[in-house]
Amino acid sequence: MDVLRKRDIEIEVITTLPNRYAGFSAEAPAFEQDGNVTIHRVALPAHESGMADQTRAFGAFYRAARQLVRGRQFDGVFATSSRLFTAFLGARIARSLKVPLYLDIRDIFVDTLNDVLPKKVTWAASPVLNQVERYTFNRAGRINLVSEGFADYFRSRYPNTEYRWFTNGIDQEFLNATPSEVRNLGGEGKLSILYAGNIGEGQGLHKIVPLLASELVDKAKFEVIGAGGRLGHLTDACSSAENVTLAPPVSRSELVDAYRRADVLFLHLNDYEAFKKVLPSKIFEYAALGKPILAGVGGYAAEFVREHVSNAEVFEPGDVTGAVAAFERLSLREEPRTDFISRFARVQIMNEMADDIVSFMQDSKRELMRGAQGG
Repeated sequence: MDVLRKRDIEIEVITTLPNRYAGFSAEAPAFEQDGNVTIHRVALPAHESGMADQTRAFGAFYRAARQLVRGRQFDGVFATSSRLFTAFLGARIARSLKVPLYLDIRDIFVDTLNDVLPKKVTWAASPVLNQVERYTFNRAGRINLVSEGFADYFRSRYPNTEYRWFTNGIDQEFLNATPSEVRNLGGEGKLSILYAGNIGEGQGLHKIVPLLASELVDKAKFEVIGAGGRLGHLTDACSSAENVTLAPPVSRSELVDAYRRADVLFLHLNDYEAFKKVLPSKIFEYAALGKPILAGVGGYAAEFVREHVSNAEVFEPGDVTGAVAAFERLSLREEPRTDFISRFARVQIMNEMADDIVSFMQDSKRELMRGAQGG
């Protein structure tokens, strides 16, 4: 906040009230002001993880956001988006206000849908989605991509855009929980393997957890914390598994406690081509806790884990035999990942990104002024 005051910058944030899971909610005010920052949190209709529900929820957010900026003046728009339509909303607002647009992109929506949805659905939707994507990304003056795995996709389609590479980072809650010394894990009884997060088609837990739990029934027990569109499939698949426990989403503080209790932290992405480009934020949370990591990921995420995360073993998504072998290679100890933390603390990454956003907005404003004077 002090940086904003020194630079005489005011920021208005439009987001939603916490709403990710229908069965879990966290409290937050609908309106908040802290110095130079104003936050509007839009209430969305209750929804599950289905496409129809999410479409209705986004429609409510879209209308509310357009209403909040109507008749107002801003110098630029910044939009962060794991799904295309939040970025599209930012592009629409930037166009209506005639101001520059900086996008922060955390997934390739069209690419992902082509893998996840039935072919008939993607065939029908692709022309519209491709048009929305072109409109959105061509409108942006600068785009940040959180994964270098996205580079070929974007540069081949939008070669005239400036790109930045600020990754995900480690939030303070997880930095506070980093270990200070090496500690052996396990001991008597079965090892505890934990997954915490979304349970959707993208994670494919219903394809790996039941089979892997069966292979490790004498060595480990699984705890899965979360919710999502494939929770029912996972529940059914694990109905006869004696060493799998499913639990609903929890608060951040409870999540950190669960990480601390676990012996091994588990991550899995479905075996889709689109997911070979992504870099899951879960990697950063897990790495901060110093626990062994068992990761079923491919492509860029696998490269990133191998290069940057010690005591983490990777296996091909859906490969139970490979997962067992990777599990056996883990060192059962908790230890500080000092180099990783110093490089990927979110506050450092976000400060660098904030400087880049401000610089982009200021440069764009000067160019507009020169253009107006020249005209």
